[in-house]
Amino acid sequence: MTALPLDPARIRAEFPAFAEPSLQGQAFFENAGGSYTSRAVLAKLDHYYRATKLQPYGHYPASQAAGAAMDLSFERLAQALNVTADWIHFGPSSSANTYVLGKAFGEYLKPGDAVIVTNQDHEANTGAWRKLAKMGAEIREWQVDPATGRLSLSDLDKLLDSKVKLIAAPHCSNVSGEINPIADIAARAKSIGAVTAIDGVSYAPHGLPDLTALGADIYFFSAYKVYGPHQGVMAVRPELAMSLPNQGHFFNDEKPRYRLTPAGPDHAQIAAASGIADYLETVASIAGNSVEGADPFRRAHAAMRAQEVALATPLLDYLRKKNSVRIIGPDDPNLRAPTIALGLAEPGAAVAARLARHNIMAGGGHFYAYRLLEAVGIAPDHGVLRLSFVHYTTPEEIQQLIAALDAELK
Repeated sequence: MTALPLDPARIRAEFPAFAEPSLQGQAFFENAGGSYTSRAVLAKLDHYYRATKLQPYGHYPASQAAGAAMDLSFERLAQALNVTADWIHFGPSSSANTYVLGKAFGEYLKPGDAVIVTNQDHEANTGAWRKLAKMGAEIREWQVDPATGRLSLSDLDKLLDSKVKLIAAPHCSNVSGEINPIADIAARAKSIGAVTAIDGVSYAPHGLPDLTALGADIYFFSAYKVYGPHQGVMAVRPELAMSLPNQGHFFNDEKPRYRLTPAGPDHAQIAAASGIADYLETVASIAGNSVEGADPFRRAHAAMRAQEVALATPLLDYLRKKNSVRIIGPDDPNLRAPTIALGLAEPGAAVAARLARHNIMAGGGHFYAYRLLEAVGIAPDHGVLRLSFVHYTTPEEIQQLIAALDAELK
């Protein structure tokens, strides 16, 4: 394994879960379902519940402090994503956020307008848009290669014309794992006057992206998969957000934060989300001069990706040699996130249950990528075994996983 830019001991010291007695010896490979929560986030959540658990933005000091803590999260996540705070919206989950967006676009689009969706996505970023067919939209499906689960830009080009108003695609699939070229997709959309809705749920845990560089109009992810509280974060280009029909109370029509989140999440969780940015700055500090980047968030991104590529290399080398294993997506760790789904003769959940005997926490199923599994010839009920990790995973845990797989895979 190549040298790691991040010291695992220093990184893991930022997560109370690694000091939890009940989790000792348990190697966590279910991170795509939700990561451990950082100490910075937990401290802010605890403080809010103890000191400011009341209605924010009021006239007395505790209420004003509550509102200021929430405002800070809008500002800090915007800073991490390299956009302004008016891009940021908090909702109860990514699925709820896209549901609201789908309703807004249903009122915004005209009959005959076309929407491009993929069959690589988690259902959150395809189902909400497909429902627009009932309102007169034409739905076009950008399909994956059935052998590899990968999306081709040349196939996207065949679907593009002046009728297309929206392209919905994943930054990274939660099953095939490939990192898609979002800047290229966004550029194509802009060239025909369309907007992009990008599902970043499976990418963001591996480093929050520079949204200005990506050029996406909508980018959403789940904070609980980015070391934060259980809520959804949605970045929407402000001009687009104000042009979409208001989905909140009529008297909040001129308030950007309220128009696309008719029922926001717990105030304490919004306030705690600024801890995500604090944690990423800690990652950059731990990385030091081992990586380059224009600011701490870009350095954290670079360090996290380099760490994950180094960790994924021996695992993919091992899996590549197993004839009984089908790796869904690319087997090059530089091209994918370390969310590695395996097609096996046995149902994925059955193998995950046996891995638990080896203190490996992994998952099996279709993981809401129902259409993708069908496309690559795997019955969703059969499912895949999914092994997902992030930068806080250790080389020793990778070897623990390989040993467990060697014992359980024929």
